[in-house]
Amino acid sequence: MTKFVYADNAGTTSISKTALDAMMPYLTEYYGNPSSIYSLGRKSRAALDSARETVAAALNAKPEEIFFTGGGTEADNWAIRAALEKMSAKGKHIITSAIEHHAVGHTLSALEKKGYEVTYLPVDEKGQISLQELEKAVRDDTALVTIMMANNEIGTILPIADIAKIAKSRGALFHTDAVQAVGHIPVDVKALDVDMLSLAAHKFRGPKGVGALYVKKGHAIPAFIIGGGQERGRRSGTENVAGIVGMAAALEDAVRNMDENIAKITRMRDRLIAELSKIPYSRLTGDPVNRLPGTASFVFECIEGESLVLSLDAKGICASSGSACSSASLDPSHVLLAIGLKHEVAHGSLRLTVNEANTEEDIDYILEVLPPIISRLRDMSPLWEEKMNVRV
Repeated sequence: MTKFVYADNAGTTSISKTALDAMMPYLTEYYGNPSSIYSLGRKSRAALDSARETVAAALNAKPEEIFFTGGGTEADNWAIRAALEKMSAKGKHIITSAIEHHAVGHTLSALEKKGYEVTYLPVDEKGQISLQELEKAVRDDTALVTIMMANNEIGTILPIADIAKIAKSRGALFHTDAVQAVGHIPVDVKALDVDMLSLAAHKFRGPKGVGALYVKKGHAIPAFIIGGGQERGRRSGTENVAGIVGMAAALEDAVRNMDENIAKITRMRDRLIAELSKIPYSRLTGDPVNRLPGTASFVFECIEGESLVLSLDAKGICASSGSACSSASLDPSHVLLAIGLKHEVAHGSLRLTVNEANTEEDIDYILEVLPPIISRLRDMSPLWEEKMNVRV
């Protein structure tokens, strides 16, 4: 029987028993509408209030600074559009990085068509922006700087506190997409001094379809969805009580066990990096030091990422690639191109992301299965044959 190993936790995670157990009563017994005044509705309202306090505490925020959303993408969209509406008198200039998630990047592309000007800061080979370049890019008409806390493909962690300081020194609002960071590394909104921060439950073993937007007190951002006035009039629609409760339980659990989880996950990640780096013509992508605990991302020359992912799947291993199979485009990931990889090299990308649910036996199996697959795929590749002939 083929062993099963899930190593795509940056894509989504399995829901934890803690989160599922917390959700069940609000799916079966306490199903009242939180806007209702009868007791069943009041129980749901109390659960929402408690969840808001829990999420706020995990981020060192105030409960009134937390707005629940339908996920990280919605939180990013809301933050960006609300910030620009709020700052309309200041200007229509936005600064971001070249490696943002599409939830940010595609939103900004749409805004460019409506007359906004966007500066895309380049990154180095590690996926880091230059703070000096950011200082040069900020202008008097810069309304918003939005830069992610940790990259979803290569795992690089960016210096958000330093970035926020520069942005705010010129009167711009600062938003960070922290979807990959929250629940995995310490996130303290006061220490970071961010104006807005996005998160998604399914990245830290909560349910899918629920997230949150932190908005620093004092920033009265415009409403995103108009209707019945939920979320203090900013995001209408009957709340997903069970999902929100599950998110809060998962986040509380992640923060409580963070030190232990980071130690365990980092050991597994480092084993993957050390062993896979021994494969000829392989390259670790992302910052080798400032990276997420669970991300081991590589490119293997003369390999197609799609073939690699499907071959691993045939062996029971779930992984992902930034190659063309993930989109309708023939181009590889914009992140891999931004860190300076050539197209033909970037096509051979593989992202393995582990979390606390993984085991050392999972790592053993990946390291047993992956190198032979790479050898087999290279043996079938004319590019590999050409490379070897040139080398000889």
